Amino acid sequence: MATGKINVSVENIFPLIKKFLYSDHEIFLRELISNATDATLKLKHLSGLGEANVDYGNPFIEVKINKENNTLHIIDQGIGMTKDEVEKYINEVAFSGAEEFLEKYKDSAKDSGIIGHFGLGFYSAFMVANKVEIITKSHKDEPAAHWICEGTTEFTLEDGDKKEHGTEIILHINEEDKEFLEENRIQELLVKYNKFMPIPIKFGTKEETLPLPEDAKEDAKPETQTVDNIINNPEPAWTRQPTDLEEKDYNEFYRELYPMQFEEPLFHIHLNVDYPFNLTGILYFPRMTQDMNIQKDKIQLYQNQVYVTDNVEGIVPEFLTMLRGVIDSPDIPLNVSRSYLQADGAVKKISSYITRKVADKLKSLFNNNREDFEKKWNDIKIVIEYGMLSEDKFFEKAEKFALYPTTEGDFYTFPELEEAIKENQTDKDGNMVVLYASNENEQHSYIEAAKEKGYKVLLLDSPIVSHLLQKLETSKEKISFVRVDSDHVDNLIKKDEEKISKLSDEEKETLKSDFEKVIPSEKYTIQMEAMDSNAAPLIITQPEFMRRMKEMQQTGGGGMFGMGNMPEMYNLVVNTNHELINTILNTKTEKKQQRLIKQSLDLARLSQNLLKGEELTSFIKRSFDMVK
Repeated sequence: MATGKINVSVENIFPLIKKFLYSDHEIFLRELISNATDATLKLKHLSGLGEANVDYGNPFIEVKINKENNTLHIIDQGIGMTKDEVEKYINEVAFSGAEEFLEKYKDSAKDSGIIGHFGLGFYSAFMVANKVEIITKSHKDEPAAHWICEGTTEFTLEDGDKKEHGTEIILHINEEDKEFLEENRIQELLVKYNKFMPIPIKFGTKEETLPLPEDAKEDAKPETQTVDNIINNPEPAWTRQPTDLEEKDYNEFYRELYPMQFEEPLFHIHLNVDYPFNLTGILYFPRMTQDMNIQKDKIQLYQNQVYVTDNVEGIVPEFLTMLRGVIDSPDIPLNVSRSYLQADGAVKKISSYITRKVADKLKSLFNNNREDFEKKWNDIKIVIEYGMLSEDKFFEKAEKFALYPTTEGDFYTFPELEEAIKENQTDKDGNMVVLYASNENEQHSYIEAAKEKGYKVLLLDSPIVSHLLQKLETSKEKISFVRVDSDHVDNLIKKDEEKISKLSDEEKETLKSDFEKVIPSEKYTIQMEAMDSNAAPLIITQPEFMRRMKEMQQTGGGGMFGMGNMPEMYNLVVNTNHELINTILNTKTEKKQQRLIKQSLDLARLSQNLLKGEELTSFIKRSFDMVK
């Protein structure tokens, strides 16, 4: 039997592992199973080269709990190690980066991710165990080895009696970590981290119901059999070629990823690239809600089929973090800070590739089945619009598939929209004006007034529409977006013709003065306008610029204008050609005149959903009194 000291100059490495990595201590199982997988795949490689002394066969990794002995066992049928290799790989190489590890992570090791990056993956076992044993036999014709260490730099190494190639790690679990001797806890961790490992992982057995034979009697009961409980799917869909998969395979894999998600995804994008970096994966577009935050942290990141995280910011473009699915890449440096990730050249290339691939897929879906794409637009638009805002390259590509729906249910790409409205919706200065509504019900009367003029009105109702319109206006020439309720219809698209007012300038001034006596000037700016006599007598509008800045500030941005702190301000447009306005002007008693103005204003406010609470109650009571 040999004894010795682990070759490390820092004596307190074990306390540091336990202290700094404690918040992540469950990853020990992921690390040990990753090592077992590597050992098995190495044997497969050597067998393929004809250099292994044993058959590769159909190996699996087994995880066992022994509650009586307080031990957890991880057993593989992989390449194994000789005593010399144990000495080299466990006692020396594992700590080759120890000092770097301590220096780099003494303040933040708990956030370092996979500690195996510094050769310390195996030693993560000591976060939960006070004693660890390795029993291993190499595929070479050499004796087995038995290594024991009790969480200090001392170890023993002797011959073992293992007959078959492979390695067994035995963890003697700490008193305070007994949760890792519970079947449910281990099952949970295996499913979380190792669900798609490339080697089958066995954890106990389970009962399986056998199908009834065709000639079985009606009251026959199905038989059960005990089978190995294989935790993982070693060949998940993303590791296979797209040509080998059908739509049902993608949908089944989606349910495997998200068993509690009952809706089918709208469509998927299969990522598969091996140059200039390695990346595979499948991204799914689920049905989107209007809440952009609730969707995040759904994409799972893997490294060689080992689960790492579902926080993929910095790797996946931010607008795509609302998607679901899997990304697997051995080329992403997983152990470094978020700021390093964002500055890393390889990561930027991966992010650009994913953006391009998603844009190409959307264009293909649009071209191949536009009708289906239009049906799905409302469920996916938030991602596309967010992408257009945040990624310039995506914005350019989106010109070919981003849609602009109208209130009448038609869909246009931007070039199609320009063609459809340029003749009727160009103002006297040669600017094309795109009218839009954000709420079809609340802005119904304004939409109808615009449609009577032959104008097309877009329905743009996502929470980031104000930001998007700003970007569209700055990227295109002589075009502006105007919400349909931001002015009366004749002013939305200013033409050369001018309406004649039935009232003289003197009468307008008198009328304006009468209105100002009743209507609070801190809320309303009163405008006298000559409109069609059949248009509403009073119209409340909010200037496009002010309203848009306030909306942008509410959804992030626009804060420099300070609009979020400003009181709500509206324009009150008085139609000087309406019969009611003429009646108000010619009403003899001031009391009656003010009552008519107040009632007319409240009706206009009601149409804009601005009449609420006590004012609404008072309006209803007053209206009933007038009816009486």
